[in-house]
Amino acid sequence: MREIIHFAHANSFPASVYRKFLATLAEHYQIGYLDAVGHDPAYPVTDGWPYLVDECIRHIEQYGRPVIGVGHSLGGVLLLYAAMRRPELFRALVILDSPLFGPLRSRTVWLAKRLGFIQKITPGGNPLRRRDSWPSVQRVCEYFARKPAFARFDPDCLADYAEHGTVPDAQGGRRLKFRPLVEYQVFEGLPHDLPRYRGRLTVPTLLVVGQQSGVLKPADLAFARRHFGMQITQQAGSHLFPLEHPVETAQRIMERLPALLSPPAAAGP
Repeated sequence: MREIIHFAHANSFPASVYRKFLATLAEHYQIGYLDAVGHDPAYPVTDGWPYLVDECIRHIEQYGRPVIGVGHSLGGVLLLYAAMRRPELFRALVILDSPLFGPLRSRTVWLAKRLGFIQKITPGGNPLRRRDSWPSVQRVCEYFARKPAFARFDPDCLADYAEHGTVPDAQGGRRLKFRPLVEYQVFEGLPHDLPRYRGRLTVPTLLVVGQQSGVLKPADLAFARRHFGMQITQQAGSHLFPLEHPVETAQRIMERLPALLSPPAAAGP
């Protein structure tokens, strides 16, 4: 029986947009995901994302056996918090460039929320000011191909974003599947309490960092390694490297998973 990988996506990028990345993993693993977290009114987006963690846990429970959690950015944070709350649901975690901030940057996030400038320090700016409709999938693709972040995408991933990242609108065109208001609320609720959970992670975890990302600083990585026991490796690309280098990222994960899943060798007498 194949191991199950449950994939959790980044903010504003539905899981189906990662088709090429997930198809590579699917050569050896059973794949499952929740396509667009945060859009079920039963699990609203609030500060610290507790209901999004609940939504993630509810979905994973349905597999009926422990999974390998693979999460990008937002998704990695949700899986980490889920694994600390319900470790029996997980065999291992692979976290892809998620904002796992140490004490100093966590306090900065708390202060930014208290003073009302959190959107100024998140990578998305203000999603509510962005364009949200186009006449066709092709026009969506052409529009985002001109954006610097999307220009680095693997061509298949850009095409998948145009098709699977949008849905038909009332005028016969396309609109974003991941709603801008939800994206905005997710950024506003960025957790600032990770330091209080020091030592609570018992699931073996690999943290993969984008070489050109900058989301995580050396102090954050040292904090993750020391207080959560995470193994850390790098992957070429920016914060969106799973969509820039989907096959290479999947292959790197598959290379590291066997050791992550193996129990540590018993100490000698």
